[in-house]
Amino acid sequence: MNKPINSHQQDKNKKFEHQVDNNEIPFCNILGVNIAAINMSWLLDYLEKNIRDLNGNLLSGEYICVSNVHTTIMSYESKEYRSIQNNGLMAIPDGGPLSTIGHMRGHCEMKRTTGPSLMKELFNRSVKYGYRHYFYGSTLETLEKMKKRLEVEYPGIQVVGMYSPPFRSLTDEENDTVVKIINGTKPDIIWVGLGAPKQEMWMAEHRRRVRGLMIGVGAGFDYFAGNIERAPMWMQNCNLEWLYRLIQDPKRLFRRYMRTNIKFLWLALLRGK
Repeated sequence: MNKPINSHQQDKNKKFEHQVDNNEIPFCNILGVNIAAINMSWLLDYLEKNIRDLNGNLLSGEYICVSNVHTTIMSYESKEYRSIQNNGLMAIPDGGPLSTIGHMRGHCEMKRTTGPSLMKELFNRSVKYGYRHYFYGSTLETLEKMKKRLEVEYPGIQVVGMYSPPFRSLTDEENDTVVKIINGTKPDIIWVGLGAPKQEMWMAEHRRRVRGLMIGVGAGFDYFAGNIERAPMWMQNCNLEWLYRLIQDPKRLFRRYMRTNIKFLWLALLRGK
């Protein structure tokens, strides 16, 4: 990804250089967003090799954006948000159309890597690798339901903390307290479920402040709490999960899908941006 690194940072921490090396993480630029041209196997292998280095370093606190058509269009329309997407560790292709465009542009191994699927894969590996999880976002009720389900479905999983922020901006003092609480639990992964663009903005603001790898997963908390269901696997495999979500919540999603999907097709597919 495009990540400026000054000489002071390089001298201070040579060990961290591989995490921001553009040559290590392949990407496909779509509407100005550097979408990681990867698949789930590649991503899991990368995290397995590097997640401990991220958290054992004074400069830990990187973030991963889980990007789809909606966030890519928002990034195209907002220079600030586009910078947030591009300055994280990587922006993974949650949306099927992103991986399809990637294939068309020569990235044959690029496949859809959804937030909930990544959560499931890392939960499955948690006991083996000793991953420690912190959950930031959603409601207290959803967090508690999710924790109970995770402890049943993934015996031995370490949920080291949860925080449901108020529906307002935190004061500086409150924010400092939250950072201390999160860091005090020594998490490996901080799952952020605030919805786009709020979660990406929060992660960018807390980059290098929290000691753990932040991953913004949108509605991922609701899936694992049992509040909403994922699409059947055949729909996921056919890139039709958006349709399943639209059927579940047409009032909220219809207008968004109409605007962003049509604009994406026009700009990315027909104009090649």
